[in-house]
Amino acid sequence: MRLPGWGVGSVKAKLDTGARTSALHAFDIEELTHDGVDWVRFSVYPWQRSSDDAVLVECPVHDRRVVRSSTGHAQERIVVLTDVELLGHTITTEMTLTRRDTMGFRMLVGREALRQGFVVDSGRSYLGGRPPRKVRRKNRGRAAGGGGADGTA
Repeated sequence: MRLPGWGVGSVKAKLDTGARTSALHAFDIEELTHDGVDWVRFSVYPWQRSSDDAVLVECPVHDRRVVRSSTGHAQERIVVLTDVELLGHTITTEMTLTRRDTMGFRMLVGREALRQGFVVDSGRSYLGGRPPRKVRRKNRGRAAGGGGADGTA
């Protein structure tokens, strides 16, 4: 999965038909105002269990929503719009920003994004091909410099 508008070349994502809106693991979330418009600045760490190759993003706030987790916990989140590339197709979708450091995937792709031309086959994985070995190694935290100083490893 890629987030081309933000310069994120690869992020491990899970297709989640139980989630309405997509969610992205974000750190250092800072709210700003530019000419009276709400913006947000945050960092994206694309690799699992690592803070290597952090990408700093600044974009307009699209909305704010209360999102309920599968355990019933409600949390207000900032919603942004971004382009997501999956299997060679680019879509624009809403993305909530949240801390997902204890989760297995840096990003969840929800129903609203998937309904833009995708069908989910829950019995299959990596239909676009497995990531290159270098990417798989980084996602397992085995790359040089692996862990994050902020406890994200």
